[in-house]
Amino acid sequence: MDKNAFNAEVNPTTLKDFIKRFGPLIKPYWFRAVSGLAFTIPLGAMDGATALFLKYYVDNVGVAKDSHWASYIPYVIIAYAFIQGALTYASVYLNSWVGNKITTDLKEKLYKKMLTFDPQFFDDHNSGDIVFRFYGDADTASNTLINNTKLFLTRGFSTAGLIFVLLYTSWRLTFIAVAVFGLLVWPMQSVRKRIKKITPKLVSSGSDVITSYNETCGGYKTISAYNLQDYQFKKQQGILQNLFLLSMKMVKHTNWLSPLMHLVVALGVAGVVWYGNTLIIQGKMSLGDFSAFIASLLMLYTPLKSIGNSFIDIQKAFLATERVFHILDYKPEIKSPKNAKVISGVKKEISFENVFFEYKENVPVLNDISLSVPVGSTTALVGNSGGGKTTFVNLIPRFYDIKSGAVKIDGRDIRELDLLSLRRQIAVVFQDNFLFSGTIRENIMLGNPHAAPADVEAAVKGAHLEGFIASLKDGLDAHIGERGVTLSGGQKQRVAIARALLKAAPVVILDEATSALDNKSEAIVQKAIENLMKNRTVFVIAHRLSTVQNADKIVVINEGRIAETGTHEELLKNGNGAYKNLYNAQFKEKKKKQNPAAALPLFEVFEDTPDEK
Repeated sequence: MDKNAFNAEVNPTTLKDFIKRFGPLIKPYWFRAVSGLAFTIPLGAMDGATALFLKYYVDNVGVAKDSHWASYIPYVIIAYAFIQGALTYASVYLNSWVGNKITTDLKEKLYKKMLTFDPQFFDDHNSGDIVFRFYGDADTASNTLINNTKLFLTRGFSTAGLIFVLLYTSWRLTFIAVAVFGLLVWPMQSVRKRIKKITPKLVSSGSDVITSYNETCGGYKTISAYNLQDYQFKKQQGILQNLFLLSMKMVKHTNWLSPLMHLVVALGVAGVVWYGNTLIIQGKMSLGDFSAFIASLLMLYTPLKSIGNSFIDIQKAFLATERVFHILDYKPEIKSPKNAKVISGVKKEISFENVFFEYKENVPVLNDISLSVPVGSTTALVGNSGGGKTTFVNLIPRFYDIKSGAVKIDGRDIRELDLLSLRRQIAVVFQDNFLFSGTIRENIMLGNPHAAPADVEAAVKGAHLEGFIASLKDGLDAHIGERGVTLSGGQKQRVAIARALLKAAPVVILDEATSALDNKSEAIVQKAIENLMKNRTVFVIAHRLSTVQNADKIVVINEGRIAETGTHEELLKNGNGAYKNLYNAQFKEKKKKQNPAAALPLFEVFEDTPDEK
């Protein structure tokens, strides 16, 4: 999903759409949902009973002075309170249970959907956008709608009961009381339009806040090292101020609905009292009837005063629902095709045939790349920073789809293969490997969750981790913190290599796996890598030529094109070739370190940094 599609305006959700989309989510819990809503019927109707009771109280006790009738009133009040409390508790509990359960299911669906998205999606969106859309909208869409549905049903049945009492006592006054509802149609439509206009900006600003917190947690060392506390504070302050202004804009343009409700209510009550006084004076209405009517009217109008806020919440929930289902309806571009072929290994070769690729339209990254890599061989990729090396290897597990040409395994286009089976054949070790919070064992076993203990031990040994593991109190079960914060760079790399060893994939991609390490760490990691490379088809990206000299084929990629290919010895024979220039530059750098007084050019042919975007 590209950024424009993710942030595009979505179609309004109608009640029919809502029922159609939320129906399958509610279906597993329909009995609890119906039961919870059923309790709102008598709960709402009790308001009408209260008002009607007042009529008989005034007429029989206040006017007729009936002591026998009055003696039952305290018991009625206690019984009423008990029944109302029991119904309220049951309704709140059941509706909360259903609301939270649906919210949980919706979050699971959204998270599962997110896991199917292309890497390009995560390249184009910050973490705040993702958290807000995939987590916050689920809460707003489900819980808010369930709670407000219960609220509106309660008030709906209450309104029905109260209108019955109004009609029972005086149809003339009822006409005046109900007529004021017509004044609310236009304001509610206006508020809905304003909410829809402001909400996307609020979502964007809210996601910026989350992104800022995530960046602070992830980059706290950089913030401390460069004394960026004031800079980060001012940046966050600007984001929060923008969020404040948008929030107040929402209040300014929507919360006038509540005071307008108060005015409408006042008009209704004033009209009823004016005409009611006339009816009482003329003897056309008893005091008990009028008391019951006024009580019903006040109970009818009281929730109406706050309906503005409830209506605003409902509209926000509907907009969140639109965004949620916009995501769930999206079809990822990179997926297994129909009748996809499942593969179980690489038999002959991996080939690139006239491959063109671009991240952004009309900005080429790879141009007419053709290369054949025999099974069991090691291919090293070298070249200038940003030249396309990492992009090249990212196409093999189909992290991205090419613009034209074909990437093939054993003569079959990888776009015809089952995506899961394709990626099962490939293990990747990055320059900065991501370790998950948990234990070392859990991180290693991500390579094969069903691996036997003996296989895990073999992977640990192959990654030269056994000495480090032995030094830990909890061994393999030691917790490493978020992103493996308690481990050194070399230790992280060896855990990642153990994970790749346990996966036992026939194809291995090493993307700058040692470039960020010191010489001592690099030496031990290199030994672990050699174990990982045995009897596998290997792609290596590296700047240090000592790590690629023994490759079966070295491919020099510059500016998205293959500049030259060959073995180390063959490429060195090309007197003015790109590889020879790189080799000479590194040789001079090494000589400079040994003899700082040696004169060197003021430039290097290649930078020692990761390539790409």
